[in-house]
Amino acid sequence: MMTSSPTLTITTANVNGIRAAARKGITDWITRTLPDILCLQEVRAPQDVVDSFTDLYTQVYREQNKTLLTYNQICNIKGRAGVALFTTYPTRDVRYGLPGLTEDVDTGRWLEADIQLTDQIILTVISVYIHSGNVDDPLKMMQKYRFLDAMNTRLTDLYQRSLAHPQYQVAICGDFNIAHTEHDLKNPKSNRNSSGFLPEERQYVDYWLDHIGFIDTMRSLTGDIQGPYTWWSQRGHAFDNNAGWRLDYQMDTPLLAHAAQNFMIDKAPTYDQRWSDHAPLTISYSLNAINTL
Repeated sequence: MMTSSPTLTITTANVNGIRAAARKGITDWITRTLPDILCLQEVRAPQDVVDSFTDLYTQVYREQNKTLLTYNQICNIKGRAGVALFTTYPTRDVRYGLPGLTEDVDTGRWLEADIQLTDQIILTVISVYIHSGNVDDPLKMMQKYRFLDAMNTRLTDLYQRSLAHPQYQVAICGDFNIAHTEHDLKNPKSNRNSSGFLPEERQYVDYWLDHIGFIDTMRSLTGDIQGPYTWWSQRGHAFDNNAGWRLDYQMDTPLLAHAAQNFMIDKAPTYDQRWSDHAPLTISYSLNAINTL
């Protein structure tokens, strides 16, 4: 009888407000899926509220005989941003905030955890929520590009560490608020001047992939097909017509990406059954392949 190899599941999801997502069913979804590592963005709640949900999710995992470690950073601006990271694996270190950025608007957007994945492998997982930007607001675009510039520096440092010390691998998970290529949104021609698809924004993703060396792991599994998407506007019939954008990514160091087996975008079957305007992206990895890194 054949047995499947053990897997590691990493999920990233923009919840569009944890309280609203809870009302709409995210707790049932977590109970059903139980990712090994879960990265959340746009939590948008004060610390006491976030704590109440992390306590709830810890209990959900405990009922399945799993230990869950939880970390989060709220935004210093009320009602904005907020990131969280949950893991069933032990952690060695956790870092909050993107180095070099000190303004309130940049808080609740970057969280790193060094996770002891195996005896040999330490996986740095990042939950990131990049600024959305707004072409009609130069300040917001400046804030986005400043954040992206800081990402360039940090991702270069992390990647160079993985080259020098292969036991350190990296997974960057989150809402990038950038559709990288024309395959990543339904209507590229009408959005060429829209924030999220500007050439200047897309060049940053080019830099992370082509210059630094990270792998867009979901895209490497799909090939150059149209979509699939992870976000649909609340306006009109974008969800029903699948007129979406791929804004949620997981980028990995190459050795980790090569252990990826498959992915799933858990799009709700109907508009009224979704708990966010984003759908969670989950990538599954062969632990046997990771153990050979």
